[in-house]
Amino acid sequence: MTHEPSPVESLAYDGGRPEQIDHLLRQLRRRQARQRGGSELTYRELAARTGWSIGAIAGYFSGRVLPPTDRFDVLVTVLGAQPAERGALATARDRAQESRRRQIRVLNAPVPRQLPVAGFPFVGRTRELAELDGLVRGRSGRTGRAGAGPRRAAAGVGTVAVLAGSAGVGKTSLAVYWAHRVSGHFPDGQLHVSLRGFDPARAPVSPAEVVRDLLEALGVATRAVPPSTAAQVGLYRSLVADRRMLIVLDDARDADQVRPLLPGSPGCLTLITSRDQLTGLVATHGARLVGLDVLPVADARDLLAARLGDERVSAEPETVDELIHRCARLPLALAVVAARASTRPAFPLATLAEELRDAQHSLAAFAGQDGAADPRAAFAGSYRRLRPSVAKLFRWIGGHPGPDQTAEAAASIVGVSPAAVRPALAELNRAHLLVERTPGRYAMHDLLRAFAAEQSGQVDREARRRAVVRRGLDHYLRTAFAAAVLLDPACDRISLEPAAPGVTPEPLRDREQARRWLESEHRVLLGVVEQAAAHGFAGHAWRLAWALTSYLDWRGHWHDLAAVQEIALAAAVRADDDLGQVHARRLLARAGNRLGRNDEARAHLTAAIELCRRIDDPAAEARCHLNLALNLELAGRYETALEHARSGLELYRGAANRVGYALALGVVGWYDALLGRYDRALAGCRRAVELLAELGPAYESPSTLDSLGFAYHKLGRYAEGAASYRRAVELYRAAGDRYNEADTLVHLGDCHELAGAGEQARVAWRQALEIFDDLRHPAAAGLRERCRSAGPDSSWSRRTGAANQVAYTPLG
Repeated sequence: MTHEPSPVESLAYDGGRPEQIDHLLRQLRRRQARQRGGSELTYRELAARTGWSIGAIAGYFSGRVLPPTDRFDVLVTVLGAQPAERGALATARDRAQESRRRQIRVLNAPVPRQLPVAGFPFVGRTRELAELDGLVRGRSGRTGRAGAGPRRAAAGVGTVAVLAGSAGVGKTSLAVYWAHRVSGHFPDGQLHVSLRGFDPARAPVSPAEVVRDLLEALGVATRAVPPSTAAQVGLYRSLVADRRMLIVLDDARDADQVRPLLPGSPGCLTLITSRDQLTGLVATHGARLVGLDVLPVADARDLLAARLGDERVSAEPETVDELIHRCARLPLALAVVAARASTRPAFPLATLAEELRDAQHSLAAFAGQDGAADPRAAFAGSYRRLRPSVAKLFRWIGGHPGPDQTAEAAASIVGVSPAAVRPALAELNRAHLLVERTPGRYAMHDLLRAFAAEQSGQVDREARRRAVVRRGLDHYLRTAFAAAVLLDPACDRISLEPAAPGVTPEPLRDREQARRWLESEHRVLLGVVEQAAAHGFAGHAWRLAWALTSYLDWRGHWHDLAAVQEIALAAAVRADDDLGQVHARRLLARAGNRLGRNDEARAHLTAAIELCRRIDDPAAEARCHLNLALNLELAGRYETALEHARSGLELYRGAANRVGYALALGVVGWYDALLGRYDRALAGCRRAVELLAELGPAYESPSTLDSLGFAYHKLGRYAEGAASYRRAVELYRAAGDRYNEADTLVHLGDCHELAGAGEQARVAWRQALEIFDDLRHPAAAGLRERCRSAGPDSSWSRRTGAANQVAYTPLG
């Protein structure tokens, strides 16, 4: 007699997948039918016996829904499972639940898909594609066709390939095309970064900047990025260690720029494009070097045919040969020529060839890369066909530092309305002299940017070119200033010179819109600060740096904050601008305090105070004293910190600065409290809150409320202290100031504990710990231990009794 395996025995041979509970349920149902010599129980009969709906029964048997534990026990019993089988089936059900949980965690992990659009059909490069495909075959044993199922990567370090060739030779196009072609082998995502290694207008992107962007793409919150570059690289490599990913590093300058970005895991493949052969990577990482030259004539002709059509190319074979020659078989130049020809479908190609023949020039910045390649002629052929207003726009926005810009920014640069500039931007986009990479944001290739700048140098006088730069700077400064004031209404304001005629700042209605604008323009604004300094606009440089401070600080971009303030300080020193030096030094010290550079920060503040006295600016000196007080507090020098806080208070009083005086009064109260002078601290902080209330709701200060709460707390007035702390937390949270939100939550937890509300203390501490963990702040370690030791029996309520309990509402 043939033995029929039970569902329990099936667990051992069912493909190694006991989590398929629906399969086990169907086995039980079939076995019961055979045992009773009848048909299987219908879903309706099972619903009647269990009391559940037919839909629920159907979900369990189809595998769409995993039965809850209690229902599963009832269901297998109804289906005739023996007592010995039920335990094994329950274990299988628990394993299925855990398996699904793991799947959910994997599905919720970010899977970046950053590859740019491939664009036109790709032609040629048969040899290079075969070499690249060989890398995938060596890893997985399969070719690099799209959609091929991935296999386990080969053991060893991650594979590295370098596409090397001259400017415009098509390295990026090949990299993007091939990356899309083999993306199925990398199910955990594809990363793409432009390193700007040979950008003619801006410096290459540093590895530290790139690795922060990569961490963001992998789902790491900005505030959770470690402060040091080494730690960031370590976190990046840890995140990709168990993943199969394709990483495209475009336009690398040298091996040193990409080494920190190379993952050490065998599941990843890194594809690098560069004008340098990166032989250092070949020697140290075993990188596969794939060299790119200009296209063979046959491939160049195929490229034109793919974009213009076989019929048009075949009709003028000699002219096509001349176009290929004039473009030096350079893919970028050929693409621009094809774009120009496609806009005039009725024109013979000979017309375009004649235009190229008359434009014998070279881009000086790239003359040494490949003597046969001359993209200027191709660019000029399109440029000269533009309407004068569109040609002017192309020349002038070419001076933008990039990486992209909005229509509003372009409008200010030209001095027209955004509505008037959009049709011209669309025309440039169609002519392939500009690309709209994301809706409303326009970018320009580095060669085109160089060409535009060269054309401006030939057409526009120096005074006009300087005016163009000034309008762009005014646009960003005015918008950034408005954003800064919306983020922090109580900030010390700076004065602005009138904007140039025609400048239209982007309208920002509220704090949230200001924050979104700063996020989208983050990298652009860093470049604009550099541009302002490079062109001698020192006032714009330090004022833009000032406007970025709150955003960069509150979002945890402390390295960027330090970088822009260093640029601003250097520009102010060159221009002998004492006020600019004061602000740059003070804000550079703010970044230094965040980054642990306390001595350096103190030196900047001391120098800034001397400059304030020289220019007789008591309000600026007051702010410097308050910043110096914080620096000294971090060093544990509370008495000296109090002295500087009092100096700031008196200076604000003398300057009749009501906002500054009220804020300084709260700072003095804070240091009085740290020194144990709680009654004096309470009086000062209460007066500060009253003065700020008189100025209006926008001036409510969370730091002052935190100091007030601390004074109440230390005096044993826990309910009042908790109320002040909670309001401070709400204000910090609304502003996005995460560090101070966490710091105040710790104070709130301390207050709750002393009041006997142990559980509420733990709630506040856990909230603070979550933020400190996100920020990777050292305070997390001590607070974690505190939360761990503060068990249910360790609260002060156990020791002091219920009489001391205070009714609080913890934050959600």
